Amino acid sequence: MNKATEFKQSLRRQMRTARRNLTPVQQRNNAHGILATLRRLTQFRRSRTIALYLASDGEISAEQIIHYCRKRGKRCFLPVLHPVRHNRLWFIKYNKDTVLTNNIYGIKEPSLIQAPRRPAWALDLVLLPLVAFDDEGGRLGMGGGYYDRTFAFKQGWRKDRGTRLIGLAHDLQKVDQLKTESWDIPLEGVATEQRFYPAAR
Repeated sequence: MNKATEFKQSLRRQMRTARRNLTPVQQRNNAHGILATLRRLTQFRRSRTIALYLASDGEISAEQIIHYCRKRGKRCFLPVLHPVRHNRLWFIKYNKDTVLTNNIYGIKEPSLIQAPRRPAWALDLVLLPLVAFDDEGGRLGMGGGYYDRTFAFKQGWRKDRGTRLIGLAHDLQKVDQLKTESWDIPLEGVATEQRFYPAAR
């Protein structure tokens, strides 16, 4: 294992522990704050089809965002592990009556049976979780590369063209700098309970 890999693994452990140590009150307050941050963003207000996620492992909750979107007539989608293509995602429409099942990681996702899917390129906005982030649009995920492979078609695109990618995180997950790889798909920015960090890259 090289030093870069060791650093990433160490940072993942550190950040996952930090967010898991947040109290339920802090988690609720941060979830409320991140909705307020998003409501100030033109990218969010204009989007009609939005992919989100169901939080686990201390991730900042997107539940309040989902409720807000439904009230405003925005269509919500959740990521589902692709049943055939390795380390890629499908996006399934998420309604109040959507049947959820646990995937191989124990994360709840919609059942694939007769579920309406939407291609990744056809989403207006994707709000994705992360483990750490920096001001350059760098994102450290869990290491599976699911989002990078799914949105590889955006390589070389301007970050504000087509499907927009914005990370959601607790502000404590911000670091000074992350080393990125050629296959990393940069974000347009990261929203936290405190503010929106537009990507400088």
